[in-house]
Amino acid sequence: MGAVLPAGGAVSLESSLEELDGLATTAGYEPAGVLSQRLTRINPKTFLGEGKVEELGQVVKMHDAEVVIFDEDLSPGQTRNLEKELGCRIIDRSWLILEIFNEHAHTREAKTQVELARLKYALPRLTRMWGHLSRQRGGIGLKDVGETQIQLDRRLIRNEISKLEKKLQQIEREKKTQRKSRQSIYKVALVGYTNVGKSSLMNQMTGAGTLVEDKLFATLDATVRKIQKNFPFPILLADTVGLINKLPHDLVASFKSTLDEVRYADLLLKVEDVSHPDHASHAETTDRLLHELGADTIDSLRVFNKIDRVADKSVLEEAKRRYPDAVWLSCKTGEGMEALRKSIVGCYEKKLGGYRLELDYEQTRLVPEIRKLAFVTREDYSGENIVLHLKAPPGGKEKIEALLAAFKASGDGLAVPLP
Repeated sequence: MGAVLPAGGAVSLESSLEELDGLATTAGYEPAGVLSQRLTRINPKTFLGEGKVEELGQVVKMHDAEVVIFDEDLSPGQTRNLEKELGCRIIDRSWLILEIFNEHAHTREAKTQVELARLKYALPRLTRMWGHLSRQRGGIGLKDVGETQIQLDRRLIRNEISKLEKKLQQIEREKKTQRKSRQSIYKVALVGYTNVGKSSLMNQMTGAGTLVEDKLFATLDATVRKIQKNFPFPILLADTVGLINKLPHDLVASFKSTLDEVRYADLLLKVEDVSHPDHASHAETTDRLLHELGADTIDSLRVFNKIDRVADKSVLEEAKRRYPDAVWLSCKTGEGMEALRKSIVGCYEKKLGGYRLELDYEQTRLVPEIRKLAFVTREDYSGENIVLHLKAPPGGKEKIEALLAAFKASGDGLAVPLP
């Protein structure tokens, strides 16, 4: 069930309903029909107008539908009233996405994040969910002698939310420790709408073996791997959860530690499915969510995937003229992968600082260690010393100076590096 709201939206109703159909299919539902309504105002009781609710009820009876899925978020009261009117289960877009995330969560972190979001969603919606909620209960451990079942259920959910939040805080501390160990390595993160081919690109560049399916949110867990494809220096690539329009707020909050792979990246590859008719609005959604995460100031590179699916090559050429700095590729055929490699190298080299280091010949054994910390662009030899011209990543110069200081302290008479 879709609606054109008074405030409008960046995504067309037709596109949003097509996406909802894909979400429903991914969650295991079999869509039987579609209805929509243009609203001048939202009915606080049933979201829809009375006539449309009546029409929807007729469609439910015609198809003997068990569930009606709304493309917008409903209040607890609207959900209860609609279930009374229609005599079937009502779920909104947020709960549908939570169902998919729950099904696809495999790691301890993802399961914890999804369960936390589900409980936060369910907490205000407990009223009348079960027939026993009006009964009074008393006994040890209950706040009041006459605590109702719904009060007990709410308290138990709040306690479980508190436990899950503490668990996520511990996971986040572990993640920070992992990130600290990778501080000196250039980090690239894949971001973009769900199902644009990020996992396929991850596999192309790293051989990670990430699950690839033509489904929305096929993978949830952040995967970090070293790029293996002929790069002159080590680079880590992170694949993150796909983004989508109207992503539940609680889900974004719960997945903070996963999405932090984006916030702490040095370069973002904004991947788009150029064959999708709404890829421009998908890019707007991605940019909006990156802004909400505070990641919109990070260097980025626009990557258009699935060029092999564009039948009209003139359309593709026009798009290339419109975005001359973007990378165009196909993960399926491998076309454009070399161009992406060169673009990533170029972005990294812009971050490297020039550094001139003078060593005498007794210190040549340090050169292999120095090469691990910086890139040697030129070596000048004279009768007395060696001058290395280096390109150092952030923090690289400090590590080289610490290495030199330790060597000098050992009594080998190392020269102090020149600025």
